Amino acid sequence: MTVLRRFGLLTPLAALSLTGCGLNSIPTAEENVNAKWGQVQSEYQRRADLIPNLVATVQGYAKQESKVLIEVTQARADAGRVQLSAADLDDPAKVKAFNDAQNRVSAAIIPLQRLQEAYPDLKSNANFLTLQSQIEGTENSILVSRKDYNEAVQAYNTRIRTFPDAIGAKIFYGAKPKTPFAASAGSQAAPKVDFGNTG
Repeated sequence: MTVLRRFGLLTPLAALSLTGCGLNSIPTAEENVNAKWGQVQSEYQRRADLIPNLVATVQGYAKQESKVLIEVTQARADAGRVQLSAADLDDPAKVKAFNDAQNRVSAAIIPLQRLQEAYPDLKSNANFLTLQSQIEGTENSILVSRKDYNEAVQAYNTRIRTFPDAIGAKIFYGAKPKTPFAASAGSQAAPKVDFGNTG
């Protein structure tokens, strides 16, 4: 009877200690990272869907700018080939490859958007202006989504590395740190666009 009583007292104590070891908080934090990652993917997909329409609109006005149009189309196609699932978020090389591909799309879009400066007719085209506005809005949404994702990654990585959650993270889940997005090399410099030889 005494052993059963002791066991009865130890059971709640064991449950409390397991709760303090991240048994529930680690999966919750990981699901938050995955949800934020889903939002990033959604924004990138929206941008990928808008690009063909923007390219088609510009083609009618700026046929001689085929190099810019080809680069945008190619960057979009290349980015579509680099897949990154939630299971890959703890692999820095895969996250970097995905990030680099998406950054190439962002860099390719800038000259396309700046074409309106070289072609006054394009500047007044309602389709172009609408698509450009949507892409700019999507680029801003991508930045916000990436910031939210990085914050979720920071919270998750901190949780799995600090006591007492680190115990449960290692023993029960074998948790690995997730990889945040980093700014692309040279992103602090303003892009240079030259349409000096457009004709």
